[in-house]
Amino acid sequence: MKNIYKNIIVGFSFMALLTSCETELDLSNPTALSLEELLQTDDGFIALSNGILDSYQKIPANEFLLTELRSDNVRANSENGNFPAINAYNVDANNGDVATYYSNNMHTIKHANTIIDNKFLAPESQQYTVGEAYFMRALCHFNLVRAYQNVPFIDKVLDVTEKEALDYPQLPEAVVYEKIIDDFKTSIAYLNDAKQDRYRPSKGAAISLAAKAYLSQPNPNYVEAELLLASVVENSEAYNYDLMFTERAAGLSDRDYYATLAIDYGHVFGNQFSGNFSESELESDPVLDGDWSNNGGLEINDEVIFSIAYDLVSSDNYATSDSGLGDQVETDSESHSFAMTLQGPSNGVNIATLEFLEVMNPTLQPVRFPGSILSLGYNAFLANNTVDVFNAKYPTDGEIGDNDWIVLRYADVLLLYAEAILGNAYSTTDQRAIDAFNKVRLRAGLEEVVNLTKQDLLDERRVEFVYENQRMYDLIRFGEADNVLSKFSTDNSLNYTSGKKYLPFPQRERDNLPNFYKQNDGY
Repeated sequence: MKNIYKNIIVGFSFMALLTSCETELDLSNPTALSLEELLQTDDGFIALSNGILDSYQKIPANEFLLTELRSDNVRANSENGNFPAINAYNVDANNGDVATYYSNNMHTIKHANTIIDNKFLAPESQQYTVGEAYFMRALCHFNLVRAYQNVPFIDKVLDVTEKEALDYPQLPEAVVYEKIIDDFKTSIAYLNDAKQDRYRPSKGAAISLAAKAYLSQPNPNYVEAELLLASVVENSEAYNYDLMFTERAAGLSDRDYYATLAIDYGHVFGNQFSGNFSESELESDPVLDGDWSNNGGLEINDEVIFSIAYDLVSSDNYATSDSGLGDQVETDSESHSFAMTLQGPSNGVNIATLEFLEVMNPTLQPVRFPGSILSLGYNAFLANNTVDVFNAKYPTDGEIGDNDWIVLRYADVLLLYAEAILGNAYSTTDQRAIDAFNKVRLRAGLEEVVNLTKQDLLDERRVEFVYENQRMYDLIRFGEADNVLSKFSTDNSLNYTSGKKYLPFPQRERDNLPNFYKQNDGY
């Protein structure tokens, strides 16, 4: 098997991709210019930065399998080999998805380090690309430390030598977080005057993710997180951040208003609804009766802070989650996760668990339900509880598609802000936390609260961000992974143990440097 550090170095397809004049970032025209050639062109650093974003398109391809599928939100059917094994916490160090996810993050880190290593050559007009590189390096390491815990932190492009690889051992989780936060903070300085673009790293995104890292580290720093998030929430108008939300018109019925809010919620993900409001008077029936489809014109909205662009391209060249790095063609003709598309049910991997359907149903979640769960399947489930109920958030069709992948949206910032204010306390009546929390509740058509508990926050995040790969990390951050997943595992005859909240360190990394990397507990 290939050495990951060789993967970090060789075969770097430099992207001569200039900023598109279109509203969506165009990442569809790769070239093979050398680094020297790129650094001599007028827009070389822009091309390199677009290459980082293009490389990141591979990362969400199998993230769902390694995060959401290992939570209590979704399950896999029993007939698809690798997927039910992941779902049952039987993944091992030789698992291909475990290794590919690690490699794809490292591959993108290498792209980012190429700019950082040459940052002093960047012209004044392209200094923001250096900030983008620090941001993306931090984001990829944030992915890795949350998934694998103790990982190396790669801060330069490595030579193809074992000796240099040995300079980058696994670091304690806390040290990795320190370096991630430093990178996000460095990116803030470079991005301070950069033009706002939801398809590119931005100052607001860097501030918010630095705060999320503060909250996620082993000893959360609630004070620093609160300060950072307050600077975004209190200046949201200047950043043009807000929830997709329609004020209630006088005389509008609950059912019609819930339908309006449900359509707003779908618009967050770039989805448009075709159909009618439900004519049924049964509270158990969804308020929308129809189908969702992707509409690229809706994907740029005030709630999205940072997203990775995908565009449906007619091409034979596309990458899938199980493509090796050497096989992947850098192109937009790919989807962030086949497992989560309209055809995903053919693989049986995004089935809502019975536990999740207890909290995500039309009665309890009249707004979020229609945009998250396929209503037809749910109606059949009510008649026969052995019927599988699937995800509706990403109505892209098949292996390639154009639903963007949202890395960060404003609803997350609001709930993180409430979390930072709450801190170590069990509950709070701090009006800032209550207001932030209630803003998300109101958009969901739910009653406001006057006292906010930690459990309220965790429960709200579960239904707001289902299928967005947040549940596992929320459980870990709130210190509830062992409690929740142990019970879930027992109830469903799975094999969760405390060590398995993290993925195994890929065996091929350990084989490449024998006796250098320690395997995680539980594997």
